[in-house]
Amino acid sequence: MLMKAGRQALLAGVLLVAACGGGEDDDAQPGAAPPRTSRSGNEIEVVWRPSPGTTWQWQLEGDIDSSLDVQAYDIDLFDAAQPVIDRLHDDGRVVICYFSAGTREEWREDAGRFQPADVGETLEDWPGERWLNIRSDNVRRIMRDRLTMAAAKRCDAVEPDNVDVYENDSGFRLTAADQLDYNRFLANEAHTLGLSVGLKNAVGLVAQLEPEFDWALNEECLSYEECETLAPFLAADKAAFHVEYVDEPSEGEALLDEVCGGPAIDGFSTLIKTRDLDEWRLAC
Repeated sequence: MLMKAGRQALLAGVLLVAACGGGEDDDAQPGAAPPRTSRSGNEIEVVWRPSPGTTWQWQLEGDIDSSLDVQAYDIDLFDAAQPVIDRLHDDGRVVICYFSAGTREEWREDAGRFQPADVGETLEDWPGERWLNIRSDNVRRIMRDRLTMAAAKRCDAVEPDNVDVYENDSGFRLTAADQLDYNRFLANEAHTLGLSVGLKNAVGLVAQLEPEFDWALNEECLSYEECETLAPFLAADKAAFHVEYVDEPSEGEALLDEVCGGPAIDGFSTLIKTRDLDEWRLAC
């Protein structure tokens, strides 16, 4: 894939480099993720690993406003048309593609592939969305295909959502070990395809999973007083994308003044958004 110089520098080498085996890459750029050997053993894959302070926009609803001067856009994998992704690339942006890895959303084009045994309880306040049995081989096949779709659409990174099923009333008896195994499966499959992958929320698993994920994304760690749990990502020179919510845009400036510059989010890439996750944003 050909890239403009600005985006090429940001990606720090989302490249497949022919190699005979392991070993250190003497030409690796500072801050890039360590090389990973693919399943075939014939390639080394290096994916985007953003540093703390990376600027971004998170928009999952509405027509994408591509005019922002930010380094990365996080958009919906299913809803984003290819021309939108291509335009963001042409503008030098890294593209993160969102999908839910822990729930079945009835409106998705592949929703019919889930089997009855895969699907559990409905999410509170989210009609049409139900928890998934993350131990299911069928669920994993579907997620592998979603990651393949992300690679085919030339996404640079993925944001798998709802990767904390074990902490919720899912209808399945899931343990932290089940969740760790599933999240590692997602990270490994993403990296095999040359995709960067972020750990979404799942704050109780950060210490175990930080080495296998390239960045973190957290919702409302200030509100829940748990921002310190993301420290391992910052210590590893990886970005911690962070959002605090307001009910109305008119409330945004007050919250911005309250949270920005606070020691709890030092080094974070913080946005103020509404839960609609449309184009509106304020950034620290």
